[in-house]
Amino acid sequence: MTDTVLSLDDARLTLAGNAGPVEILRGITLSVAKGESVGLVGPSGSGKSSLLMLMGGLERATGGKVTALGQDLTAMGEDDLARFRRGNMGIVFQSFHLVPTMTALENVALPLEIAGQPDAQARAMAELDRVGLGHRHHHYPSEMSGGEQQRVALARAVAPRPAILLADEPTGNLDAKNGAAIIELLFDLQAQTGATLVLVTHAADLAERCGRLVRLADGVLE
Repeated sequence: MTDTVLSLDDARLTLAGNAGPVEILRGITLSVAKGESVGLVGPSGSGKSSLLMLMGGLERATGGKVTALGQDLTAMGEDDLARFRRGNMGIVFQSFHLVPTMTALENVALPLEIAGQPDAQARAMAELDRVGLGHRHHHYPSEMSGGEQQRVALARAVAPRPAILLADEPTGNLDAKNGAAIIELLFDLQAQTGATLVLVTHAADLAERCGRLVRLADGVLE
């Protein structure tokens, strides 16, 4: 039987707006299997990023249930969610979210050190080498191009060997050449680590690489 890694059961997200409550997601039921690659696609404002945030426990569902690796995320407190993400999820954002006062090596080593890995620095070096940044270990984000910063973000996300890799428009801030390189790297890393990948994208070439596409429109699955 296929192992289910992520599951949403009638998940809903309603946020407060100036004119009253706004329904962002309206009854999402979805399962993602171990090792699967799923692309979340749809028009702007359809709820793709919000759905990804529910999967990562970065937004709390206002209705229904979200389960990851058998754990009910909707029942967890913020501290438990943070610990769960740290041990099980790697998240890549469009805007890199690197710590500007840390070198590339320090950024990648950070989640490993927080997890108490004794060989954090050595593992971080190996991850940077794997994404082609062996010559950039001691450079700061401001000294790197956008493509290089996103490579550092990818290395940081996969270094702890998460079971789940979430990516929100990972090529959105990159030119075509760097975007294509990140696409190759993302799927290579997923294949090497065996992680389950869920990504939000507007890029057709990136969406086509996914094993399955999930389309959203106006907060519901098409």
